[in-house]
Amino acid sequence: MNQNSDSLPRPSAHPAAFGWRLLALTYDFLPVVALLMITSAIFLWLNGGRTVERNPALGGLEFLAMWLLVGNYFVISWRRGGQTVGMRPWRLKVVSADGRLASLRTLWLRYAVAWMTPVFGLLWALVDAEHRALYDIASGTLLVRVQAAPAD
Repeated sequence: MNQNSDSLPRPSAHPAAFGWRLLALTYDFLPVVALLMITSAIFLWLNGGRTVERNPALGGLEFLAMWLLVGNYFVISWRRGGQTVGMRPWRLKVVSADGRLASLRTLWLRYAVAWMTPVFGLLWALVDAEHRALYDIASGTLLVRVQAAPAD
């Protein structure tokens, strides 16, 4: 018997609780630190082994490179399946309000708002009825926890 894909059970998802967000952020801290260290090493090399404090132009360029590199890590991960490395073990996923993968523009907005409101934006999930952070609300995304597939 050939089943239509519409008749197959879909995994259910619920808004991710604050603790799951913290676990994912903790996990994602590791690849982000590695990306920042690589970027810093490149800028040290470009500046002859000296840090960039005395070179405002190079310092600004380093900041921009780091911001874009970390942003690309998150946005590309979210776009390629809704999950970063830190979200996978906890079955967390970023989706648009309709449950689909969010657009690149939406995901960059999510990243930018999260960057501008790192603590307050995250803490908002504690008081929101749907456990949304400010960056979820601003971008129209949701962080959900997908239920484990039942064992056959």
